Amino acid sequence: MKKSILFIAAFILMTPFLAAQTSLYENPAFDEIAKEHEIIAIVPFKTQVKLRPRQMKDMTDEQLSRLEKAEGEGLQTGMFSWFLKRKKRGKLTTLEIQQPSRTNALLKKEGIDYDNIYEYTSDELAKILEVDAIISGDYETNKPMSEGASVALSLLIGFGGSTNSAIVNMNVNNGADGQLLWNYNKKVRGGLGSSPEDLVNVLMRKASRRLAYTKKD
Repeated sequence: MKKSILFIAAFILMTPFLAAQTSLYENPAFDEIAKEHEIIAIVPFKTQVKLRPRQMKDMTDEQLSRLEKAEGEGLQTGMFSWFLKRKKRGKLTTLEIQQPSRTNALLKKEGIDYDNIYEYTSDELAKILEVDAIISGDYETNKPMSEGASVALSLLIGFGGSTNSAIVNMNVNNGADGQLLWNYNKKVRGGLGSSPEDLVNVLMRKASRRLAYTKKD
Protein backbone atom coordinates (compact mmCIF):
# COMPACT_ATOMS: atom_id res chain seq x y z
CA MET A 1 0.00 0.00 0.00
CA LYS A 2 2.76 2.43 0.96
CA LYS A 3 4.57 1.65 -2.29
CA SER A 4 1.42 2.43 -4.28
CA ILE A 5 0.96 5.75 -2.49
CA LEU A 6 4.59 6.68 -3.08
CA PHE A 7 4.29 5.77 -6.77
CA ILE A 8 1.16 7.89 -7.21
CA ALA A 9 2.78 10.81 -5.38
CA ALA A 10 5.89 10.56 -7.54
CA PHE A 11 3.77 10.48 -10.68
CA ILE A 12 1.84 13.57 -9.63
CA LEU A 13 5.07 15.43 -8.92
CA MET A 14 6.54 14.39 -12.27
CA THR A 15 3.44 15.20 -14.33
CA PRO A 16 4.27 18.91 -14.86
CA PHE A 17 7.80 17.93 -15.87
CA LEU A 18 6.55 15.33 -18.33
CA ALA A 19 3.99 17.71 -19.80
CA ALA A 20 6.69 20.31 -20.32
CA GLN A 21 8.57 17.97 -22.66
CA THR A 22 6.12 18.62 -25.49
CA SER A 23 4.07 21.66 -26.41
CA LEU A 24 2.04 22.29 -29.54
CA TYR A 25 0.26 25.39 -30.85
CA GLU A 26 -2.17 25.27 -33.73
CA ASN A 27 -3.67 28.38 -35.28
CA PRO A 28 -7.47 27.99 -35.31
CA ALA A 29 -7.50 28.98 -38.98
CA PHE A 30 -4.70 26.59 -40.03
CA ASP A 31 -7.00 23.98 -41.60
CA GLU A 32 -8.74 26.54 -43.80
CA ILE A 33 -5.54 28.35 -44.75
CA ALA A 34 -3.78 25.07 -45.57
CA LYS A 35 -6.45 24.24 -48.17
CA GLU A 36 -5.10 27.09 -50.28
CA HIS A 37 -1.48 25.96 -50.05
CA GLU A 38 -0.03 24.32 -53.15
CA ILE A 39 3.69 24.32 -52.38
CA ILE A 40 5.73 24.63 -49.19
CA ALA A 41 9.46 24.95 -48.50
CA ILE A 42 11.60 23.72 -45.64
CA VAL A 43 14.61 25.86 -44.74
CA PRO A 44 17.68 24.70 -42.78
CA PHE A 45 17.07 24.47 -39.04
CA LYS A 46 19.16 26.76 -36.84
CA THR A 47 21.24 24.31 -34.83
CA GLN A 48 23.23 24.38 -31.62
CA VAL A 49 25.45 21.40 -30.81
CA LYS A 50 26.27 21.51 -27.10
CA LEU A 51 29.58 19.83 -26.37
CA ARG A 52 31.24 19.29 -23.02
CA PRO A 53 34.23 21.57 -22.21
CA ARG A 54 36.64 18.67 -22.65
CA GLN A 55 35.29 18.03 -26.13
CA MET A 56 35.45 21.69 -27.09
CA LYS A 57 39.19 21.77 -26.32
CA ASP A 58 39.81 19.65 -29.40
CA MET A 59 37.47 21.54 -31.72
CA THR A 60 37.81 24.99 -33.27
CA ASP A 61 34.94 27.44 -33.56
CA GLU A 62 35.04 27.00 -37.33
CA GLN A 63 34.70 23.23 -37.02
CA LEU A 64 31.76 23.61 -34.65
CA SER A 65 30.06 26.06 -37.02
CA ARG A 66 30.46 23.64 -39.92
CA LEU A 67 29.06 20.84 -37.80
CA GLU A 68 26.02 22.89 -36.77
CA LYS A 69 25.36 23.89 -40.38
CA ALA A 70 25.52 20.23 -41.44
CA GLU A 71 23.04 19.34 -38.70
CA GLY A 72 20.64 22.11 -39.74
CA GLU A 73 20.73 21.06 -43.38
CA GLY A 74 20.42 17.42 -42.34
CA LEU A 75 17.15 18.17 -40.56
CA GLN A 76 15.95 20.10 -43.60
CA THR A 77 16.49 17.08 -45.87
CA GLY A 78 15.13 14.72 -43.20
CA MET A 79 11.89 16.69 -43.02
CA PHE A 80 11.70 16.75 -46.83
CA SER A 81 12.06 12.96 -46.91
CA TRP A 82 9.32 12.62 -44.31
CA PHE A 83 6.85 14.58 -46.46
CA LEU A 84 7.99 12.82 -49.63
CA LYS A 85 7.23 9.38 -48.15
CA ARG A 86 3.68 10.49 -47.49
CA LYS A 87 3.30 11.66 -51.07
CA LYS A 88 4.49 8.26 -52.27
CA ARG A 89 1.79 6.64 -50.14
CA GLY A 90 -0.81 8.66 -52.02
CA LYS A 91 -1.14 11.32 -49.34
CA LEU A 92 -0.63 15.07 -49.82
CA THR A 93 -1.98 14.80 -53.36
CA THR A 94 -2.58 18.54 -53.67
CA LEU A 95 0.61 19.71 -51.93
CA GLU A 96 4.11 19.95 -53.35
CA ILE A 97 7.25 20.15 -51.23
CA GLN A 98 10.10 22.13 -52.72
CA GLN A 99 13.36 20.22 -52.98
CA PRO A 100 15.95 21.47 -50.46
CA SER A 101 18.54 21.83 -53.23
CA ARG A 102 16.26 24.28 -55.04
CA THR A 103 15.36 26.08 -51.82
CA ASN A 104 19.00 26.60 -50.87
CA ALA A 105 20.01 27.59 -54.41
CA LEU A 106 17.29 30.25 -54.62
CA LEU A 107 18.27 31.60 -51.22
CA LYS A 108 21.94 31.67 -52.19
CA LYS A 109 21.15 33.80 -55.26
CA GLU A 110 19.70 36.39 -52.88
CA GLY A 111 22.74 36.27 -50.58
CA ILE A 112 20.87 34.28 -47.94
CA ASP A 113 22.62 31.39 -46.23
CA TYR A 114 22.56 29.38 -43.01
CA ASP A 115 24.24 32.17 -41.04
CA ASN A 116 21.83 34.98 -41.93
CA ILE A 117 18.56 33.29 -42.92
CA TYR A 118 16.89 34.17 -39.63
CA GLU A 119 17.40 37.85 -40.35
CA TYR A 120 14.54 37.47 -42.85
CA THR A 121 10.85 37.12 -42.11
CA SER A 122 8.89 34.07 -43.22
CA ASP A 123 6.88 36.06 -45.76
CA GLU A 124 10.09 37.51 -47.23
CA LEU A 125 11.51 34.00 -47.63
CA ALA A 126 8.25 32.70 -49.09
CA LYS A 127 8.26 35.45 -51.71
CA ILE A 128 11.84 34.62 -52.74
CA LEU A 129 11.09 30.89 -52.86
CA GLU A 130 7.65 31.37 -54.47
CA VAL A 131 5.93 29.09 -51.95
CA ASP A 132 2.77 29.25 -49.85
CA ALA A 133 4.31 28.34 -46.48
CA ILE A 134 7.67 28.07 -44.77
CA ILE A 135 8.72 25.33 -42.36
CA SER A 136 11.61 26.38 -40.13
CA GLY A 137 12.94 25.65 -36.68
CA ASP A 138 15.59 25.58 -33.99
CA TYR A 139 17.42 22.42 -32.99
CA GLU A 140 19.61 21.79 -29.96
CA THR A 141 21.48 18.53 -29.45
CA ASN A 142 24.38 17.01 -27.57
CA LYS A 143 25.15 14.50 -30.32
CA PRO A 144 25.18 15.23 -34.06
CA MET A 145 23.15 13.04 -36.40
CA SER A 146 23.97 14.28 -39.90
CA GLU A 147 25.68 11.75 -42.14
CA GLY A 148 29.34 11.34 -41.27
CA ALA A 149 29.26 13.97 -38.52
CA SER A 150 29.11 11.55 -35.61
CA VAL A 151 31.87 9.39 -37.07
CA ALA A 152 34.14 12.37 -37.74
CA LEU A 153 33.51 13.82 -34.31
CA SER A 154 34.13 10.48 -32.67
CA LEU A 155 37.51 10.21 -34.37
CA LEU A 156 38.35 13.80 -33.47
CA ILE A 157 37.34 13.95 -29.81
CA GLY A 158 36.12 10.49 -28.81
CA PHE A 159 32.47 11.42 -28.96
CA GLY A 160 30.82 8.09 -29.71
CA GLY A 161 29.55 7.13 -26.27
CA SER A 162 27.16 10.03 -25.70
CA THR A 163 23.42 9.48 -25.39
CA ASN A 164 21.26 11.26 -27.93
CA SER A 165 19.20 14.14 -26.63
CA ALA A 166 17.54 16.91 -28.56
CA ILE A 167 15.19 19.85 -28.30
CA VAL A 168 13.38 20.82 -31.48
CA ASN A 169 11.22 23.89 -31.96
CA MET A 170 9.46 23.78 -35.34
CA ASN A 171 7.27 26.40 -37.01
CA VAL A 172 4.93 26.56 -39.98
CA ASN A 173 4.35 30.13 -41.17
CA ASN A 174 1.94 31.33 -43.82
CA GLY A 175 3.80 32.64 -46.85
CA ALA A 176 1.41 35.46 -47.69
CA ASP A 177 1.62 37.30 -44.38
CA GLY A 178 4.11 35.40 -42.20
CA GLN A 179 1.37 34.40 -39.75
CA LEU A 180 2.32 31.56 -37.38
CA LEU A 181 0.12 28.58 -38.22
CA TRP A 182 1.73 25.83 -36.16
CA ASN A 183 4.45 25.48 -33.56
CA TYR A 184 5.77 22.24 -32.11
CA ASN A 185 8.34 22.09 -29.32
CA LYS A 186 9.59 18.72 -28.15
CA LYS A 187 12.40 17.46 -25.97
CA VAL A 188 13.50 13.88 -26.53
CA ARG A 189 16.24 11.77 -25.00
CA GLY A 190 17.50 8.44 -26.28
CA GLY A 191 15.98 6.25 -28.98
CA LEU A 192 16.53 8.85 -31.70
CA GLY A 193 18.21 6.50 -34.15
CA SER A 194 21.29 7.49 -36.10
CA SER A 195 20.12 9.86 -38.83
CA PRO A 196 18.10 13.07 -39.26
CA GLU A 197 15.33 10.96 -40.81
CA ASP A 198 15.14 8.89 -37.61
CA LEU A 199 14.87 12.03 -35.51
CA VAL A 200 12.15 13.49 -37.73
CA ASN A 201 10.17 10.25 -37.49
CA VAL A 202 10.33 10.41 -33.68
CA LEU A 203 9.29 14.05 -33.65
CA MET A 204 6.46 13.75 -36.14
CA ARG A 205 4.98 10.45 -34.97
CA LYS A 206 2.31 12.21 -32.92
CA ALA A 207 2.67 15.78 -34.14
CA SER A 208 1.53 14.81 -37.65
CA ARG A 209 -1.94 14.13 -36.27
CA ARG A 210 -2.24 17.84 -35.51
CA LEU A 211 -0.55 19.15 -38.66
CA ALA A 212 -3.15 20.34 -41.16
CA TYR A 213 -1.30 18.86 -44.14
CA THR A 214 -1.18 15.35 -42.67
CA LYS A 215 -4.13 15.06 -40.28
CA LYS A 216 -5.83 12.55 -42.56
CA ASP A 217 -2.75 10.32 -43.00
